[in-house]
This record gives sequence, C-alpha cells and structure tokens, in this order.
Amino acid sequence: MIILKYFTKTCFTPLSALRLLLPLLLLTLLGGCSSLPDTRWQATQVKHANQAKAWELKGKLAVKTPEEKFSTNLYWLHTPTTEELRLTTMLGTSVMLLKSGPDGAFLELDGEVYRNRDPQRLLDGLSSWSIPLNALPRWVLGLSAADTELLLTNNDGKPQSLEDGSVNPPWQVKYLSWQQQSGADIPRLLKLNRGALELKIQLTEWQALEAQSTLITKESQQP
Repeated sequence: MIILKYFTKTCFTPLSALRLLLPLLLLTLLGGCSSLPDTRWQATQVKHANQAKAWELKGKLAVKTPEEKFSTNLYWLHTPTTEELRLTTMLGTSVMLLKSGPDGAFLELDGEVYRNRDPQRLLDGLSSWSIPLNALPRWVLGLSAADTELLLTNNDGKPQSLEDGSVNPPWQVKYLSWQQQSGADIPRLLKLNRGALELKIQLTEWQALEAQSTLITKESQQP
C-alpha cells in the first residue's frame, strides 16, 4: 500500500540525523499549542462533549489489517459543515490529508489530489482500510450515532461498547479508557473493529471550540 513507504527504515549520516532532529525538537516544543487554521473558532470549555459545536483533536491512529500494520499521528478539525483530517509521520511529514465541506471533498495522498462529492466514497476508493466518516466524529467523543446500538456501559455509566449494524460486517467500538479535556469526559483510547480491520485511536489533546460570533454575543450581553 502507498502509505507504507513512509515507514520504511532509512540509514542516516550524523549530519542528516541532526538536521532531522532539530525540526523534531521544535515540533515537540510546540506540541501543546493549538494549531487552529481558522480564526473564526476559539477554544472554549464545556461540561459535556455533545455541547461542543466544533472541536479539534490530536492523537495517534494505529491501523491493522491482514496485509499491513502501521501507526501515524492524527490531527482532526471538526465543525458543523467541514472536516479536516490529517495523518502525519512522527517527523511531521504529511501522509494523508482529507478535507470535506458543502462543495465536496478532496484527498491528498502521495503527492496526488483526488476529488469527489462524497468523502466516504473518496476514502474507500483509495485505501485498503477506511473509517466511518459520518459516525466517527461522535464515536471519538463517546457519543452514539445513527444506527449505533449501545451494548454495554461501565460502572460510571459511560459507554463501554457500541455496534453499528448498518454495514456488514458491523463496526464494533470498544472504549478502553477515559479522560477529561476541555471540561468534559471523553475517551482516551478506543478500538474499532470491522471484520479483519482493527483501528486504535488515542486522543492526547481535545479542545472544544466556539464560533467567534457566539463569543462576541456573550461578551456584549455582560453588564
């Protein structure tokens, strides 16, 4: 598969290793900073994850199929009308970028750009593995989506496993651990299975977002 070439072993000279190490250290120092590309959105706090109209997350994605196994860094910006999903190597090199909105979707992969009105069809057609783009924005927050059945909860009442029977074989979602981010309880680690495909998603940073216009309205109402 085309993504795998980014994860092959490479021999470095001391000088080339130093050149790679410097940007890696810079990325590490900046890792805790927000990377919002759209100034219309600002960070906010929520009590429950479903109160977030938009959000941004950083984490890791591990993919396992009968043919391959790899992991990448994950960045995702979700708004009510758009999605930006980016996968990168540990050194920050872009592996895949998927953007979608009212005008359709485009996907950058291996230096090529592909377009389609349907982002799910676009992703399915270019990869031997896929993710459920319509349901996953809710699943990563521990929320149920259309056609999703709650199978089991933990002692705190949080979802422990879900199943989406709208496809065959069904998607099965298991929540392995939880955390608090932006004031809300959200998953820290979840596992998705569909047949022989296994995805693991680890959320290291999650930030609820609020539109600038909403913040301005709230400030204007204060005495």
